[in-house]
Amino acid sequence: MKSLVKNISYAFLIFLLLAALFSLFTTHEKKEEISFAELVEQVKEGQIEKIVVKEDEVNILLKDGTKEFTYKQAGVSLEEMLKMYGVTEEQLLKANITSERKERSDIFWFFLASVLPIVLIGFFFWWILKQGQQGAAQALSFGKIRARRYGVGGRIQEKVTFKDVADLEEAKTELKEVVEFLRNPKKFTEIGARIPRGVLLLGPPGVGKTLLARAVASEAGVPFFSVSGSEFVEMFVGVGSSRVRDLFTIAKKNSPCIVFIDELDAIGRHRGAGIGGGHDEREQTLNQILVEMDGMERNSGVIVLAATNRPDILDPALLRPGRFDRRVVLDMPDTKGREEILKIHTRKKPLAKDVNLREIAERTPGFSGADLANLANEAAILAARRNKKEISQKEFLESIEKVLLGPERKSHILSKEEKKIAAYHEAGHALVSTFSPETEPIRKISIISRGLAAGYTLRLPEREKYLKTKTQFLSELATLLGGYVAEKLKFKEITTGAADDLRKASELARKLVMEYGMSRLGPMTFGKKESLVFLGKEITEQRNFSEEVAERIDEEVERFVKEAYKRAEKILKTKRALLEKIANRLIEKETIEREEFEKLIEEEKNKFGKRSKSKKTEEAKI
Repeated sequence: MKSLVKNISYAFLIFLLLAALFSLFTTHEKKEEISFAELVEQVKEGQIEKIVVKEDEVNILLKDGTKEFTYKQAGVSLEEMLKMYGVTEEQLLKANITSERKERSDIFWFFLASVLPIVLIGFFFWWILKQGQQGAAQALSFGKIRARRYGVGGRIQEKVTFKDVADLEEAKTELKEVVEFLRNPKKFTEIGARIPRGVLLLGPPGVGKTLLARAVASEAGVPFFSVSGSEFVEMFVGVGSSRVRDLFTIAKKNSPCIVFIDELDAIGRHRGAGIGGGHDEREQTLNQILVEMDGMERNSGVIVLAATNRPDILDPALLRPGRFDRRVVLDMPDTKGREEILKIHTRKKPLAKDVNLREIAERTPGFSGADLANLANEAAILAARRNKKEISQKEFLESIEKVLLGPERKSHILSKEEKKIAAYHEAGHALVSTFSPETEPIRKISIISRGLAAGYTLRLPEREKYLKTKTQFLSELATLLGGYVAEKLKFKEITTGAADDLRKASELARKLVMEYGMSRLGPMTFGKKESLVFLGKEITEQRNFSEEVAERIDEEVERFVKEAYKRAEKILKTKRALLEKIANRLIEKETIEREEFEKLIEEEKNKFGKRSKSKKTEEAKI
């Protein structure tokens, strides 16, 4: 479409240029035509400066500068005709009559004036017709897929091997078997093994699904066709299924090969969930994929590799054995995996001697491979901004906070009162977390604005945890309410700064009751969630319990929140002096690191221990 508009614009400009040139060369002076009788009167009255005769055309220049023209009789000279009308010899001499031959260039001007416009108009219509034929050809190819080919006979891309993919050992093992099957099928067929028809990569965003697909494309040694799920669906009905047929036709011709469909959930959603019913374009596309993967005609040499982060919404017929035989689950990396990923992303970056990738890996739980790549890049940008030639540990640690919370908002300056409120709020979070059981250690407390937060308390686990206990959840609830309670204790007032904490606490309390079975209602879950295509996630949660049970759920949620509030209040009242000390230190320095925070806690414990000993001594004396 863009090329068509571009060509039309060029043709229009050329047409305007030719028209301008034509008007430039064909411009003639304006002359008034008069009758021969008027010419005779002008000659008799002596008004004429000069007369030029060109064959039968008589061009007249009057003494006042006016130009006129008329025609004479063919075969008779102008002088003879004027004499016939009574003009004397003296008057003829004053008229200054001369004769000139008519220029042959008039034929050129005639061509420009009459033939050239017809030629130009004809050319313009021919060009429009040609463009229309091209458009028709494009319309006929509308159902063709634009799959990008890599590997054998395809595009040259940045070579990625399985060695370039850190962690994900189980996933790599599964895919290496597929690659080996394509390279040496005899090894498997001799024992009766069948090549998998489909391999589905499952995992949250950023864990490396597309990266693994690129590694397969580099190592398989067969043609690799890549296409996105959204490329199948268009506004016209039947285009998606047509493109699926075209894709598998190309794949069969290049068998054995691999077809990679990224974001499979764009076309693989559960059928019957949409308003459009069975005639929905997406469902027709999915039906065609199901038939092509495992229908009456089997594609033994075509392996379909697909990736999605929404396996819960995929159609069951797509997931059954025979279509996607293998489901490869990609998890978030653990500490060791994060360290290996950081090594890959820092290979081409100059690192300072103080860089400890193990420490960075320990400080980044929950980070995906994409997050770690972004972290390494942000650290490099920060070092370049500071005109450094190497990236130090300081840049990495600062980048962790930037990736987690956003950049520092140095322009967002809090007033003294707001700074004081933020300091007590964050100190409340830190203290409740420290003196609650089974909580994560405090890494950093800050009242410097980052992202949308006016301050933050950074808690990072020392080791990976895959299961959480009720005690940990209750401690988390109390910690979330720590800032709210601290504000109320110190200022006898609450602010909007605790709004996000209260929302998270309410959601966590409701999950304890409805999802985790950790309340007095017993080991039961409440509510049924369904994900519909058009209606969204929140609307689809259905009640499978009565109004009476709903009241009991609300009572349990309220009980959890109130008990967490009482726990936080008890801790902060007991540690009131420490709360004041930490808040004042925050107001003074704006940031407290782990070492300094633990030192303050230890000092308080020592003071408390001395007071206890002195009290026991006095009691003994009495």
